[in-house]
Amino acid sequence: MDLTTCLKSLLLAIQQYRGNRTTENAAQLQKQVEEVSGLKCDQLLSSGQVLPSECVSGLVELAGSPNTNPTLTSSIISLLAQLASDDDSCEVLHSSYNLTSTLASVVHCHSATPGEPVVLQCLQVLQKLTLTYNTCIFQSTNYVHELVAFLMTNIQSHNDDIIIPCLGLMANLCRGNHWVQMHIKSRDNVKPFYRTLINFLAHNSLTVVVFTLSILSSLTLNEKVGEKLFDAKNIHQTFQLVFNIIVNGDGTLTRKYSVDLLVDLLKNPKIADFLTRYQHFSACVSQVLGLLQSKDPDSAAKVLELLLAMCSVSGLRSLLCDVVFKPAAAKLSAAGRRLGAGADAARGKEDSALALVQWLSSPVEGAESCSLQALSLLHELLKGTLGTDDVPERVVSFVEMLLPVLMELLKGLEPSKGDAHLRKHCLRITHVTSLLLILCNGDSTRSIVSRQVSAQLCLSQAESLLCCCCSNSPLTCVPPGSDNDFSQVCAEALLKTLELMSKLRQQVKNMETSFYRILQDQRIVTPLSLSLTSHNRERVQTGLSLLFEATPLPDFPSLVLGESIAANNSYRLREAELSVKRVAVVQEVPPPRTNTSQLDSSTSSSRGVHSLVERIQNGLELQEQVKDSHVSEIIDVYAQKLSAFAVSLLL
Repeated sequence: MDLTTCLKSLLLAIQQYRGNRTTENAAQLQKQVEEVSGLKCDQLLSSGQVLPSECVSGLVELAGSPNTNPTLTSSIISLLAQLASDDDSCEVLHSSYNLTSTLASVVHCHSATPGEPVVLQCLQVLQKLTLTYNTCIFQSTNYVHELVAFLMTNIQSHNDDIIIPCLGLMANLCRGNHWVQMHIKSRDNVKPFYRTLINFLAHNSLTVVVFTLSILSSLTLNEKVGEKLFDAKNIHQTFQLVFNIIVNGDGTLTRKYSVDLLVDLLKNPKIADFLTRYQHFSACVSQVLGLLQSKDPDSAAKVLELLLAMCSVSGLRSLLCDVVFKPAAAKLSAAGRRLGAGADAARGKEDSALALVQWLSSPVEGAESCSLQALSLLHELLKGTLGTDDVPERVVSFVEMLLPVLMELLKGLEPSKGDAHLRKHCLRITHVTSLLLILCNGDSTRSIVSRQVSAQLCLSQAESLLCCCCSNSPLTCVPPGSDNDFSQVCAEALLKTLELMSKLRQQVKNMETSFYRILQDQRIVTPLSLSLTSHNRERVQTGLSLLFEATPLPDFPSLVLGESIAANNSYRLREAELSVKRVAVVQEVPPPRTNTSQLDSSTSSSRGVHSLVERIQNGLELQEQVKDSHVSEIIDVYAQKLSAFAVSLLL
C-alpha cells in the first residue's frame, strides 16, 4: 500500500476514534499507525501537503489526551518520533504542532510513576525535538514549568534509567534558553540540585558527565559561581576531560554534546584565552582530527563544527594550522596522487590534512554538510596562513595536492537531476570558488591555481549556472533575494565563478575573453540584480565589482538591469507592506482554543504574571546566593571530582 492511501486510512481512523473511543476503533487506529510506521516517511512534514498535516495534528491531539488508550498513545508517540527524522522536521513538530507541550503534559500526567515506559518515551522524543537548539521554549509554553520541576526532581533520584534522559533533556532546555536558566536558579532546591550535578562528575558514564558539564556551564558560566567553577585552577582539567570524552566517548550522541559544550565554552573570551595556553592543545586536536578518518558523517560533522569554532579564536587558528599542515611535503604529494585516483586518505595521526580532504569528496546526495564544512574549514585555515608574507613550504605542497580534488568538485553540474541536486551542487561550487579565491591571494599559490583552472571549465560552468538562474518558474520560486531562493543560490555560485575568472584573466589563456563573453550575456541581468539588491554585504560588493567591469562593454544590458533592480525593490516594498498588514490581522484574531491536554487560559495568564514577579524578586536573591558560604564547599567538591575523573582517563 502506498503512503498516500495509508495516510487517508489513518486520517479516517483518527476521526472515527475521536468521535467514538471504543475498543474496536482503538484497535483500528492502532493498526493504521503501525502501517504508517512501517513506511518510509522521511521529510514528510516538510512536503507542505494537507493530508500529512491533518494526520499529524490529529495524532498530536490524541497523544495529549488523558482519555486515549495508553497502548495507542505509546504507538502514536513512536510514530511522531519517527517523523522527527531531521532538524527541520523537529522544528515543524515543535512550532507548528505544539508537540513539546503535548509531550510535557503526558510526562506531567504520569509524574507520580516516572519509570513508566511512556514517560521514558516522551523524554527521549523531547530530547530529540530540543537537540537542534533552534527550539524556542517560552515561559508561557504549557506544562514547561512542570516539566522542569519533574526533571530536577528525578535527576536527584537514584534511578539511573530515568536520570540519563532527564539530564540530556535538561541540558537541551538550558542551552540558550535564558528564562529556563533563571527559573531553575530561582527554585528553592537549586543548591541540592547543584550538589547532585557535581557528584555526577565522578560518574562512570561519560554521557552522564558531559550532560552534567553542559548543564553547569549553561547555568553558571557567566556568573560569579561559574567564574570559580571554570577558573584557571580547574579549566585545564576541564579541557582534558572534554577532549577525552570527544575522542573516547560513548557514541555519537556523547560526542555531539561534548563538542557543543566546548563550542559554548569558547564563546567566553577568558576561557578561549585559557585554551590558547593549554599545553596539550596540539596533542588533543591531533586526536580529534583522527576521528575524521572514520566513515561516520555525524561524528565528522561535529568534529568539523568544533574546528570551525576554534578558527573564530585568532590564537587558536594559528595553532590549528600548525597541526593540520604538519605532514611532510613528499608524503602529501604522494597521498594527493592517491586521492586523485579515488583511493581513501592514508591512515595515521600524522595525516591530519588528508583526513580532512577526504571529506571534501563526500557525495552531493548524502553527507554534503561534511563537504561544505570541510571547505569552510580549509577556507579559514588557508586565509590565515596565506595572509603572511612567508608561506610555509608544507602549505604550498598541501595546496598542490588539494587543487586536483577541488577541480573534480566543480564538475558534475547536471540540471536534469532536479532542483534539490542543483541547489546542493551550487552551494558546493560557491564554497569551492571561495576557497580558490583565497588561494589566489598569494603569489605562489595563485600560480598553482592558474595551472589547474582552465578557461573552458569556467566558461561551461558559468553558462550552466546562467541557465539555472533563468529557468525557474515565478510560480514555484521563493521570493527573490531570499537566502533559500533557488535563483539566489545559483546566482551566488555564478558570481563567485565570475569573480574567479576576473582574478585569473591575466594568468590563464582565453580567460579574459570568456569572462567578458559571460558579462555581455543578456541572462546576466537576473543574478546581478539579485546580488545588487541583496541584504548580504558581501554579495552586494561582488555585484558592484562585476558591474564596474561590465558597464563599459558594448553589449552589456544596462537598461534591462536597471528595470530588474527596480522590480526587485518594488517587490520587497510590497512584501514589507503586506507583512505589516498580516501582523495587524494576527493581533486581532483571538487566541486558539486549547485542547484537553492544555492548561486553561486564565491559569496560563496567572502563571505568567506570578512568574514575572518571582523573576524580579529572585533576581535580587541570586546576588545573595553567590555570597553564600556554601558556594565555596560546592567549588571544592567540583574541583575534587573533576580532578579525579580527568586523571582516570588517558590523554
